[in-house]
Amino acid sequence: MQEVEEFRKFLRRKGKENHVVDGLIKRCIIFDEFMRERRKLGIDVATKEDIQAFVDSTKGQRPDVNNCLRAVSLYYRFRSKPELSALASKLREQRMSSARKPYALKDFRGANHEYVSRLASAGIKSAEQMLALGKTRASRQKLSEKTGVLAEAVLEFVKLADLSRIEGVKSIRARLYYSAGIDTVEKMAKRNPEELRAYIAEFVKKSGFAGIAPMPKEAKHTVEVARKLPKIIEF
Repeated sequence: MQEVEEFRKFLRRKGKENHVVDGLIKRCIIFDEFMRERRKLGIDVATKEDIQAFVDSTKGQRPDVNNCLRAVSLYYRFRSKPELSALASKLREQRMSSARKPYALKDFRGANHEYVSRLASAGIKSAEQMLALGKTRASRQKLSEKTGVLAEAVLEFVKLADLSRIEGVKSIRARLYYSAGIDTVEKMAKRNPEELRAYIAEFVKKSGFAGIAPMPKEAKHTVEVARKLPKIIEF
């Protein structure tokens, strides 16, 4: 693994604290060692196939693989290898998504319980199912007619579900952003984290919403994750 100290400086410029930097470097070394065992070469010459092979080799073994992928993604960003960075990030997200418990529609703050019950009768109980069956205007209209849930209410559930794809945005946060008009992942992705914080703080103050604005670190993380998520809903 080349340029460890330069990578350390890169991480520090990203605002990572020393103990976090040490952990990220340690996890990059794990992948580097895997590469040397696999191909007698280190992390700097890895290919997409090597990263996939690393993930495949860890099934039932290293429980820290998600953190390794995060570190590897950052390392390849530092090394100006965007395709490898994106792949490591994508594989990490896939692993995390598969491990997550489906988020129930009834758990969104302010969810209309009658509508939740009607959707459940149609087999739609989770945010994931809502996204799968409400991707287009036509599918939402069909769902509204089938369940008797107003079309605008179906759209509201879809938007809340869309926001819930962002890590850390669930019951209260999804409702807060939705109510403040930042009701899709794409709108969130266009926000500046500091402007987002100020805007939400002002909204909470004026509306009396029972919640607080995100702290700087949370706002930054929320926007960064939103920018990485693909568009899956037609509005």
